[in-house]
Amino acid sequence: MSTYMKNPQDVSRKWYVIDAADKPLGKVAAQVAVILTGKHRPDYTPHVDCGDCVIVTNAAKTVLTGKKATDKFYRHHTGHIGGLKEVSYGELLEKNPERLVKIAVKGMLPKNKIASASLTRLRVYAQGEHSQQAQQPEVFVK
Repeated sequence: MSTYMKNPQDVSRKWYVIDAADKPLGKVAAQVAVILTGKHRPDYTPHVDCGDCVIVTNAAKTVLTGKKATDKFYRHHTGHIGGLKEVSYGELLEKNPERLVKIAVKGMLPKNKIASASLTRLRVYAQGEHSQQAQQPEVFVK
């Protein structure tokens, strides 16, 4: 018996909703990364982008455990001399919680072309409302 390998044209995608309220950021990001890569499906194929689409709601109500809000920083460089910018995770959670969730999910995806294509299927909202009602998303149950 041979192993079944899925082809890119055979991929059918579903939409899932994950509520991040009162959940640790890392747990939510890990769950989203598994869905985006398609590892929750029985027909997972590593070299094919077979993941599903994810909507994360209530990103502003997610929880940072320990002292991550003050001690952990998101750093990026502008490309100019002395252009290192850093923002604490607590400040980022207050000002732009959608970006914080996307950064966490991006860090948990593999570093390849499939991961960058998977991130386009991620929608993050700070509040409980989302605009993807036409896709008929269902709540993801682990």
